[in-house]
Amino acid sequence: MELSEAYRITRNRSVSICKPLHTEDYVVQPIADVSPPKWHLGHTTWFFETMILKPYMKGYKEFNADYNYVFNSYYETAGARVIRTDRGNLSRPTVEEIYQYRDYVDKNMLEFLSSEKGIPKDVVTIGLNHEQQHQELLITDIKYILGHNPLFPKYGGMFSKAIDQNNTNAWTKMEKGLYEIGYKGNGFCFDNELNAHAVYLQGFEICNRLVTNGEYLEFIEDDGYSNFNYWHAEAWDWIKTQKITAPLYWHQIEYNWHEYTLSGLHPLDKESPVNHVSYYEAFAYAQWKGLRLPTEFEWEAASKEFDWGRRWEWTESAYLPYPGFSRAAGALGEYNGKFMVSQKVLRGASEATSPGHSRNTYRNFFYPNQRWQFTGIRLAK
Repeated sequence: MELSEAYRITRNRSVSICKPLHTEDYVVQPIADVSPPKWHLGHTTWFFETMILKPYMKGYKEFNADYNYVFNSYYETAGARVIRTDRGNLSRPTVEEIYQYRDYVDKNMLEFLSSEKGIPKDVVTIGLNHEQQHQELLITDIKYILGHNPLFPKYGGMFSKAIDQNNTNAWTKMEKGLYEIGYKGNGFCFDNELNAHAVYLQGFEICNRLVTNGEYLEFIEDDGYSNFNYWHAEAWDWIKTQKITAPLYWHQIEYNWHEYTLSGLHPLDKESPVNHVSYYEAFAYAQWKGLRLPTEFEWEAASKEFDWGRRWEWTESAYLPYPGFSRAAGALGEYNGKFMVSQKVLRGASEATSPGHSRNTYRNFFYPNQRWQFTGIRLAK
């Protein structure tokens, strides 16, 4: 596919994700982790303007110089920026102005991509994948915004289908030995998937399916959230301080459990894979079962032996660089490497993951307490 067509498809998908929203939905920031949808639309546009049009397109005129301060996320190289917790205070620029910004940048990007001169194809490709990552964040952030509205409004039919899986509990046995880990193709991957390298693993077994809501409910009913023996020390402090007693979006109404989904509030589907749990909760559940979470290397080595892609799956691995990893120069070098501390790796994908991002080498990463992403649990032993 030509870059111009890939660009057009990617940019249109972001707009489609936001189509069911009303203007008021675009501006809400309930917590620091959740950015307003209009900020996502502005930031991904800023990325193309800042990383491609301004340095590479001759004669390009910046849309609005103030937008660099408003829509920069964490790029120190690109200058000062609004702090993350203040993104919800941005009544201006308006939603209408942000769409005008997108139209302006899109027009210039398509003109530039059709010129076939001086196009930094690698940077454009990163920009497309960057926007696709933000499309997933858009969906998770929209769910948080609507899911914390007391009316539990429906988002729409998109990303709200029932998630089926094989509920026959079976285990895949993997022999000890050397396994090749990391991306080994000729297509696009993020720098944190490189370099491919051999890892020695002891023999292990991994479950062929994800933990279900019904199984996790047994943990709750067995006072799993009240027994400190299952929890890390900081996790125990977290559930006590935050008064956590169930996964995110679970609500007990007249003694019956319900779950908020993008299609609204529904009785808990006990067969569906548990969703929106933190690493803390995933670890505690595994402890309660007398089992454990897989490492990211075990997960990748065994990934061809089971179905995956319904939930981002917590692993026991810290987010660290692979052997030979090096950060690129300039702003793009801030993309992954600067976050390789204090976070856990998740593997797989979810119903909200953008097309093309479901690779068994893809390394997602979040802090242990975060659970607004579509996260689940696979067990190992």
